[in-house]
Amino acid sequence: MNQETLKYYLCWLQEYFVDQGMNPDWAIFLNTIINCVALGLVVFLVDVFVRKFIVQLFKAFSDKTKTTYDDFLVKSNFPRFVAHFFPVIIIAATLPIIFVEYPLFGSFLLRLVDVYIIVLCVLVFRSVLKTTRGYLEHKPRFHDKPLQSYQQVMMIFGWGVGIFLIINILTGYSIFSLTTLGAASAILLLIFKDTILGFVASIQVSVNDIVRIGDWITFSKYGADGTVTEISLATVTVQNFDNTFTTIPTYSLISDSFQNWRGMQESGGRRIKRALFIEQASVKLVTDEELEQLKKIQLIKPYIEHRQRDVEKYNQRTEADKTVLLNGRNQTNLGIFRKYVDAYLHENPAINKELFLMVRHLAPTDRGIPIEVYCFSSDKRWENYEHIQADIFDHIIAAVPYFGLELHEIPSGNDITGLLKHKPSIVN
Repeated sequence: MNQETLKYYLCWLQEYFVDQGMNPDWAIFLNTIINCVALGLVVFLVDVFVRKFIVQLFKAFSDKTKTTYDDFLVKSNFPRFVAHFFPVIIIAATLPIIFVEYPLFGSFLLRLVDVYIIVLCVLVFRSVLKTTRGYLEHKPRFHDKPLQSYQQVMMIFGWGVGIFLIINILTGYSIFSLTTLGAASAILLLIFKDTILGFVASIQVSVNDIVRIGDWITFSKYGADGTVTEISLATVTVQNFDNTFTTIPTYSLISDSFQNWRGMQESGGRRIKRALFIEQASVKLVTDEELEQLKKIQLIKPYIEHRQRDVEKYNQRTEADKTVLLNGRNQTNLGIFRKYVDAYLHENPAINKELFLMVRHLAPTDRGIPIEVYCFSSDKRWENYEHIQADIFDHIIAAVPYFGLELHEIPSGNDITGLLKHKPSIVN
């Protein structure tokens, strides 16, 4: 149907009313009202029919294809938004004819239609972004990437362009003038300051691979200790181990210090670094009789025998007077104990022997002599790691008395009360 034929049908009622003796102005007004109602009804029916047809067409197409991208298009309402273009085309083609006698009002309505088209284009763009994000999130390669941040950035860009075009349509001002661009830039910088910071941070986080979705991070400043579940443009969501959620500004990952446990999770083990304190007064040189008793401990028997042969050769060579135990070289109960703990860790199947393993003697303190265990458990899961660590130190603590050593412990109130009870009374 060409424009002249359409104009004839739309103006037929107007001519009919004039022929019936109606005032031409009222005939034009009444004809315009009836045409608007008829246009609204036609647009509604076309919108319903076309929307159902396109949605069903997309669903049928997506069911027959192997790719899942079109499935996500259907879920993101892409077909519905596309279907809305057909009624808009009818409206844009019909309005100039319906309001030919009211050009100013018709021009205003056409501007509103143009605004609606721009909004519709932005919504279609958003659907494509949501579809792309949903599709990529199901790919292992992009599973831990901050796709939501990129989607939000693109949507801000899309809405920004849309708003500029709408302002241009409604006001007639050019969006490309330096004054307009400068004012718009200042407004955008003021309104979207946090968003821009988040955008820059998201890029740095992604490019430098600082944080991924699924990483375990500890951020003391915000009380976060758990798994990263979402990285958006403005915030990072962390699910803590008590199942609470902590929201962290994205740019804080760049500006502040936090701990990422990914290196531990990707390594061969989880570190055990803990010390127990030995009472200094219990450390002593070991006599031959005591050495014979310690040789009954199977893990350190080879070490004691080898070490003792070296000690005896040295003492014979230097003619050390062994009537005094301190002369020459000697073994100590603390040294043998350290070797025992080292041998025990090397025999423990729960410890990764390929990673660093050490039992070291730290500087003495007022709490005693720290003997630190430094090793890595093979199992990195938190619960199993704690069990392994507890089993190791349960055994070490129980082994301390076998070497004539004592653990340092700060006296409790009951200890002090017991001493006071046994203290002899003073007679004045």
